[in-house]
Amino acid sequence: MAGVLKKTTGLAGLAVCESPHEESDVKKLEEQLQHGQIEEVILQAETELSLASKMLQWKPWEPLIEEPPANQWKWPI
Repeated sequence: MAGVLKKTTGLAGLAVCESPHEESDVKKLEEQLQHGQIEEVILQAETELSLASKMLQWKPWEPLIEEPPANQWKWPI
């Protein structure tokens, strides 16, 4: 790719990704994905990967160590 294709994402704190994908037409890729700008998609993927790593440590599929209180999910408290 011949450098950055856009100057800004227009989103606070989200910089333009210099090499978002092998596809040269980033605008076309964003339209195909239909999930916002490619930088948003990359950020979401990185966040999901981080969560997946944490889930391996937390092991939420295992039984609870102790039973939750009987009215834990009752609303209003």
